[in-house]
This record gives sequence, C-alpha cells and structure tokens, in this order.
Amino acid sequence: MSEISSIPSLFSTPGKVAVVTGGSRGLGLHAATALLLSGCSKVYITSRKAAVCDEAAASLNAVKGIRGKAISIPADISKPEEITRLVKEIGKDTDHVDILIANAGATWGAPYGTWKKEFWDKVMTLNVTSVFLLVQEMTPLLAKNATIADPSRVITTASVAGIKGFSGGPNATYSYSASKAAVIHLTKHLAVELGPRRILCNSIAPGFFPSKMANVLIDVYGGKDKLAEKNLNGRLGVEDDFAGVVVFLCSKASSHVNGVVIPLDGGGHLVGDLFRPDEAEVKAKL
Repeated sequence: MSEISSIPSLFSTPGKVAVVTGGSRGLGLHAATALLLSGCSKVYITSRKAAVCDEAAASLNAVKGIRGKAISIPADISKPEEITRLVKEIGKDTDHVDILIANAGATWGAPYGTWKKEFWDKVMTLNVTSVFLLVQEMTPLLAKNATIADPSRVITTASVAGIKGFSGGPNATYSYSASKAAVIHLTKHLAVELGPRRILCNSIAPGFFPSKMANVLIDVYGGKDKLAEKNLNGRLGVEDDFAGVVVFLCSKASSHVNGVVIPLDGGGHLVGDLFRPDEAEVKAKL
C-alpha cells in the first residue's frame, strides 16, 4: 500500500516560523497571508515604512481562519546595518526561522542613453545584494531546526524579466531585468551552498501581477485588459497564483525541490515579446 501523506498535510506549513521581506503590500502581502492561512505560527513581515508595515500586520491578524500571528519589524534592507538589526530583532523573539521569503524589490525605468549609475545601483543593491546579505545573516536561524526530513526554505522573488528580454522604449527597466536574472542565478548558487545544511532555495519568477509597483508598467504596455488578452492563458496573475506556489515551495510537498525557478506568467515567457509597447501610446503617456 502507498505511504503517501494525506494531501492536506502535504500542502500546509503547521507551526512554521516565517519571515517575509517587502511583506506590507503586493506579492509579499499575498505570501504572508498564504503562510498564515496554511498554518504558520509566526510570520514576521518587514518593509521600509514603519506605519505601512504595522498596518499590514494588523490587517493580517484580523484575517479569519488564522491561528498564527503576523509581527511587524520595519527595516530598510537596502542597508547592511538594517539587515543586521532585523535579524537581531527576530532572534530576540525566536531561536529559529523555517521560511524566508526574500521578496523586497524595486524597479526603475528610463530611455536607453539616459541612464545614470545611481539609477542602476539602487535597484541592484535592493534586488540582489540585500538578498544575499539577508540570507547569509539569516542562515544560523534557518539551520537551527532544519533536518533532512523537514528542511528550511528560502524563496526569492525573481521575475520573468530575468528569464527573457523585454522591449526597451522610454520606460526600459534594464537594471530590473539584470537584477532578476542575477537573483535567479544567486538562488541556484545558494541551493548548492545551503542544501547540505538542510535549507532548500528556490525562486518564483512572476509575470505581470497588478500591484502598486507593477501598475505603472502595466499601463505603459497598454493596460490590464490588453495585456490579459495578449497572454497565452488570457489573463494576468492573481493573488491565489502566487499564494499557491509559495505554499507549495514552503510545504512538505516540495521537500525534494531545490535550486529551481518557477515562471508564473501563464506561459508568456515561452513565446515572443507579448508585451512590446506601442511607441505612440507610450510617448503619449509619458
């Protein structure tokens, strides 16, 4: 007789302790919500603005059906000293972390030929450097309770922009695409380094999900309806899409998955440039 675990137990995170960066809105908030609903006992969320972070934690704690608790620890993780402080603050409240969702990110758009170093550095620092430094400092907490049967998890938020090229134009996001390609490869490198320590590292590469950060670019490319119509499955990403993959990668169901990147864009990365902007429309909006 098969010894497969019960399906609900395969796709849950009972009693786990999680940390979500960029957890106050967008994909980070979806991840934090999903982890609490799937059974986490504590989910620490962090973002740069204290008031927004506190408000998000309060809203999470009001969600029906959760038994765990969201805890706000504001921090600007683009600064190494803030990463150190964040990890120390978490360590005051728990002796271990089971799940780290490295989701905080930024973007910048400008026409080719007008870019300056500061535009590039801001995005690369937050999207790549801070991810590495955070994982490095968090490793002792992640390794504390990690075992072969029950490994800890690191999930990085990449982007399909790091898998395939996107058109340039007046709002070209060169540093964002480069940073997301870098974080995908960094995650694979971390999987090799941390796998023997029983910490699995995987990456999610979303396409367009409506959010405060993405909506500006969505508008540049023609708006939600136009992009949805052009995509292979006829729509953009929704909350459940990201939440479901997060729960899978953090649950027992994925305990033999390490070093992978999961594109989450309805298959759009498999074909040509679905999201090439109409130059006349772009110029009219800028």
